[in-house]
Amino acid sequence: MAKRDYYEILGVAKGASADEIKKAYRKVAIQFHPDKNPDNKEAEEKFKEAAEAYEILSNTEKRAQYDRFGHSRPGGGGGSGHDMNMEDIFSQFGDIFGGGGGSPFDSFFGGSSRGGRQRKGSNLRIKLKLTLEEIANGVEKKIKVNRLIRAEGVTFKKCTSCGGNGQVRKVVNTMLGQMVSTATCPACNGAGELIDKRPSGVDNSGLVSKEDFIAIKVPAGVSDGMQLSMAGKGNEAPGGGVPGDLLILIEETEDAELKRDGSNLIYDLHISFIDAALGTSVEVPSIGGKVRIKIEPGTQSGKILRLRGKGLKDINGYNTGDQLIYINVWTPKKLSADEKAKLESFRNSPNFAPQPDASDKGFFERMKEYFQ
Repeated sequence: MAKRDYYEILGVAKGASADEIKKAYRKVAIQFHPDKNPDNKEAEEKFKEAAEAYEILSNTEKRAQYDRFGHSRPGGGGGSGHDMNMEDIFSQFGDIFGGGGGSPFDSFFGGSSRGGRQRKGSNLRIKLKLTLEEIANGVEKKIKVNRLIRAEGVTFKKCTSCGGNGQVRKVVNTMLGQMVSTATCPACNGAGELIDKRPSGVDNSGLVSKEDFIAIKVPAGVSDGMQLSMAGKGNEAPGGGVPGDLLILIEETEDAELKRDGSNLIYDLHISFIDAALGTSVEVPSIGGKVRIKIEPGTQSGKILRLRGKGLKDINGYNTGDQLIYINVWTPKKLSADEKAKLESFRNSPNFAPQPDASDKGFFERMKEYFQ
């Protein structure tokens, strides 16, 4: 695919001055900047294309060669804009945006005006234990954390190694022209400044540990192992950058009676074979308190009863699970001689043999009389 004319890319005339080219590049770069056009590959390519055009037209010698030979000029076919990553472009042409290599949107939207990409404080990680009841309804927890914050009474001075830019540049002359590479300043670690004076207890970055109370709103439906994030509630950044995040790892406390299966809750109900045979009503634990359920006569062990909507809410708020009650018919291990005799009298009864759909209510009523 043929390359577009560099003057056309920047929207300037062939005789444009250096200042006009600079202003035009800044306008195009801001229009197609990745921060303004997230996940837009076409905008990213136009951003790089503009950087390539500016790389050539801002250099007197390269521009003269381009004016004479076009894209077939000696020394290669065009600039290196498409081969540069974003950091390279900002480092090489950062002065266009009024900083020392940073994104133009740093100064537009409250970012650091010092050079380099804006620094971010480190993240804090905590574990938060929640009961099943708290997970079901959502909860607000106020927790205590120790955060690093920028201390008062600290004075700073500009880093002389990078001139306050936070980055150091290295220029290498090659047959294709000057190649510029950048790296984080080793003296100030990218902050652009060094501590001049600091009170006792303040570290070398000008930060001090402080106890802080943070309110965390946990939505209903979270699960064990899920991680929540609170932006800006982590450690502050040296040099006044963006604070890190608070990462909250959810730990689900095991409930003594209810077990979780996704959005459903499981409860194992044990009943006697008399209750299973004759039917009864029992109370079972549930979210929000106990509920009474009916056990139909002839209920078999392994039957599952469903309480719709008594489970957990989906974290996205779309659905609510159910509570499933697993029926377990309990067989007594110890019987008195009289109990054994009464049961023995029913051993050969056809109604006492396994019958999935047993319906002889008279038999069950007689059996109830024996045990009264």
